[in-house]
Amino acid sequence: MATVAPLTPQWVLDLHCPPPVKSKQSNIPDPIGYTSISTSKKQASTKTVRIPPTTEETDALKLKKAWEIALAPAKQLPMTAIMMYMSGNSLQIFSIMMVGMAFKNPILGLMATNQAFERFESEGNKNGLVVAKLAYVGMQVLALALGIWKVNGMGLLPTTRSDWLAWEMAREPLERAIPAF
Repeated sequence: MATVAPLTPQWVLDLHCPPPVKSKQSNIPDPIGYTSISTSKKQASTKTVRIPPTTEETDALKLKKAWEIALAPAKQLPMTAIMMYMSGNSLQIFSIMMVGMAFKNPILGLMATNQAFERFESEGNKNGLVVAKLAYVGMQVLALALGIWKVNGMGLLPTTRSDWLAWEMAREPLERAIPAF
């Protein structure tokens, strides 16, 4: 028995041999933005070579990206403030979680400051990067201050003398709420 070689499918032949170019027979112009196969071949042969950026341009781009990283915590502050305001000042699981996140995220951000900016460091932009790092630290400190504001609003910060001294009388509240059973 003779083995018959499998024939190549037509779609494989079509991939290797594109259809012939049809000549333009009408006086209708090509649509705007359309390039025929012959003009695209001309453009492919006359392609310009991309010039690599200089070190100054690279340093400027790195510094711009570093500033985006530095100001990113400031973009989160309004949403965090709204969430803290809406969660209320009572001791509930949601408000406690909000306070925990308000302290955890800035502290982790402060500890990872150098790691956040190490990919942007180069010899040409060290001075500008120091300023961006200081702005980043400032934004993280503002986020911590927002957490402290929330803790103070919840009444958990010791701000009176009676909180520290045993012989001082505690402050009398202006009003009391008594639940009815």
